[in-house]
Amino acid sequence: MKNILVLCTGNSCRSQMAEGYLRYFGGDRVNIYSAGIETHGLNKMAVKIMHEDAIDISGHTSNHIDEYQKIHFDYILTVCDHAKENCPYFPSDAQRFHHNFSDPSKLKGDAEDIHQAFENTRNEIKDYAKSFIEINA
Repeated sequence: MKNILVLCTGNSCRSQMAEGYLRYFGGDRVNIYSAGIETHGLNKMAVKIMHEDAIDISGHTSNHIDEYQKIHFDYILTVCDHAKENCPYFPSDAQRFHHNFSDPSKLKGDAEDIHQAFENTRNEIKDYAKSFIEINA
């Protein structure tokens, strides 16, 4: 079974969505973990937008990368440039992948614009996660 770590800045939104989809597409072939270089708590809009696609991430927690020092990872996926550039040293021989997804939680605007931004990011992450599992799991 493959161990996959999804890493983002605050482990609140993009990495949580990626964790949800990687679990969904990977099933029992993978163990999925997500973490941040900081912890910001679970983003409520991320939970809502995932629920709209029948993926429940409401039980996820915001975790710090240091919590996973003793786990051997096969893959580490960074989902934002900030995490890729600022991740503290994390000893691992894991294969590393990077894709910078836009951060919908930073958008200011009306509810419709914010919803659309979350939906767009969710859909990009969904496509990425599905492809990643098809190729690597």
